[in-house]
Amino acid sequence: MIEAAQFVEAAREYGFEWYAGVPCSHLTPFINYVLQDRSLHYLSMTNEGDAVALIAGIALGARAEGHGRGVAMMQNSGLGNAVSPLTSLTWTFHLPQLLIVTWRGQPGSHDEPQHALMGPITPTLLETMQIPWELFPRERDEIDPALRRAASHMEETGRPYALLMQKGSVAACELKPGSQQLQARGAKAQPIVRLRGLATESRASRNDALREVIARTPSSRCAVLATTGYCGRELYAIEDRPNQLYMVGSMGCVLPLALGLALARPDLRVLAVDGDGAALMRMGAFATAGAYGPPNFSHLLLDNGVHDSTGGQATVSTHVSFAGIAASCGYASALQTDDLGEIAEWLDGSVLEGSRFACLLTRKGTPDSLPRPSVSPRELKLRWMQHFAPAGVR
Repeated sequence: MIEAAQFVEAAREYGFEWYAGVPCSHLTPFINYVLQDRSLHYLSMTNEGDAVALIAGIALGARAEGHGRGVAMMQNSGLGNAVSPLTSLTWTFHLPQLLIVTWRGQPGSHDEPQHALMGPITPTLLETMQIPWELFPRERDEIDPALRRAASHMEETGRPYALLMQKGSVAACELKPGSQQLQARGAKAQPIVRLRGLATESRASRNDALREVIARTPSSRCAVLATTGYCGRELYAIEDRPNQLYMVGSMGCVLPLALGLALARPDLRVLAVDGDGAALMRMGAFATAGAYGPPNFSHLLLDNGVHDSTGGQATVSTHVSFAGIAASCGYASALQTDDLGEIAEWLDGSVLEGSRFACLLTRKGTPDSLPRPSVSPRELKLRWMQHFAPAGVR
């Protein structure tokens, strides 16, 4: 058995400073230790897939190789929630991270019935996702070699590496009073809803909105991340810029991905361009963004009420006040409108004490013959990182 401090301090030497996850009793010592160190960062996530996406954003924002690395922590039951970002985000874009996965239901051990299947198949599941793994170190002299292997794999491949934690691997670590890193903000914002009552077909198109985004996000200091489907493809078709990243999978993960980037790179203004279908899929991320969102982070949701890229099937967004949800979750401001002019003003708006949200109601429809990006996701990532690399690193 090791102490949490032994592992976390050794990991710090390899650049691991960010931790995100969903608690498991086996992970409690890590979480408690990290929470008590103001130079480290722990974010409590609403699900394991969001943790993976957020740490992927940390990796995207890394200023140099081996610095500002992140750890996604979860019980193995949560691997199911993380399959999509692990297979279509971190693998596809080559965004590395260390996974600490607790091995509940390990063969030969007695555990709860819900772990009876996931326990035996956990190693196979990791291997199927092409994630190399080893057992979490249980002796002090095993820590550095394990971290060295993980860091080496991450540097060589740009992909995750997993440590599978058995019960009793880490000694208890008490959480001291007042150690929570999350600071309460002032009164919650009141949602601003200004709708002109336009007929759906009279609203601005997604294409119109994305043209405003491009016009108001200078490539030198604004990072734009567009959600899966037609949103990213339309943005690319209008103008392909090195400050833009187009999601090609992991539906619903643009919000935690962009949030991670904004936290890692406070020198940039980061804009997540979302869609109603994607936002509904992972609405828990609103709470994370509201709680942890920094002043340099903005979230724009384009709501056309349908899944446009799959044939126009209706979403349930007509029953949802996204601005109300954002305000309730702690965003510093929340706007919902059908006026493109208001969104243009919002894009030019001043920085607040926390994350900003706006929802524009748009009409459905997409330009004909919409192209797909001609460069691979990995090439897009490398281009983006080179564009925003600090002076002397490019």
